[in-house]
Amino acid sequence: MTPDQYCQERAAPRGSMAYYALLFAPPAQREAATAILAFRREVSEVVSECTDPDVARAKLEWWRQELERAYAGQPQHPVTRALATHLTRHHLAREQFAEIADGAEMDLDQAEYPSYRELGLYCHRMAGVVWTLVAEVLGYSDRQTLRYAQNLGMGVQMTDLIGSLRDDARRGHVRLPADEMGELGLTRQALHEPETSLPLRALVTVQARRAREHFRRAREQLPEVDRERQRPGLILAAIYEVTLAAMERDGFHVLERRVILTPVRRLWIALTTAWGEHRRAASRR
Repeated sequence: MTPDQYCQERAAPRGSMAYYALLFAPPAQREAATAILAFRREVSEVVSECTDPDVARAKLEWWRQELERAYAGQPQHPVTRALATHLTRHHLAREQFAEIADGAEMDLDQAEYPSYRELGLYCHRMAGVVWTLVAEVLGYSDRQTLRYAQNLGMGVQMTDLIGSLRDDARRGHVRLPADEMGELGLTRQALHEPETSLPLRALVTVQARRAREHFRRAREQLPEVDRERQRPGLILAAIYEVTLAAMERDGFHVLERRVILTPVRRLWIALTTAWGEHRRAASRR
């Protein structure tokens, strides 16, 4: 298995949301973007799969050192070997990759987030920075596009957090603002109940509204000149927004079940979004 194939299996396997979004990127950019997503996957799983915090911290430190090796042209891991050829070509800042590792480490420092401010920082590091790097790879003419990418990532991460509330809670992580939970009389135990209570559903609704707001801002902030190059992100946003709408129609019963679109539905959304963007671009010519 080549480094690129490894990254594909780790971050964008066939049928996944990322797979269909990046399907519409040129091959070289698709490989670079997939490697970025694979790096994010590797560091996030360090925390989710390690039961010993000291071991997790040691592994995250190894990844930080591996970044240094990658920028020095001596990568060891398949992900950084795949990344290495793109780091200088696309001017990808090592500080941004380090920030992704910092985001993963936040889960070791705190089991819950006091307010949306802290939760927002986590989302920024784990997805806002990631999709900003992807935007760099896809290319842009207007720096406003980086603001679009940041909001795209925030919307993606907020949606993922809603869907994974039950599983995260089982691993000891509460990814909801603690102050907002307190206002509704919710405790950590509410995430371990067999059914989603009305107060919890109300709080999830607030988080969904925030996710939609980030997607709205992303669409507004993306300059026309960069829409064609950033089409993979627009496709990803469309798939996530449909997923969010499906969760809402299900009443946000996030503890009972997880709403997942079928691969065929994801492909259809990707195709219709790509076609819509093609027609939009054609009308401007």
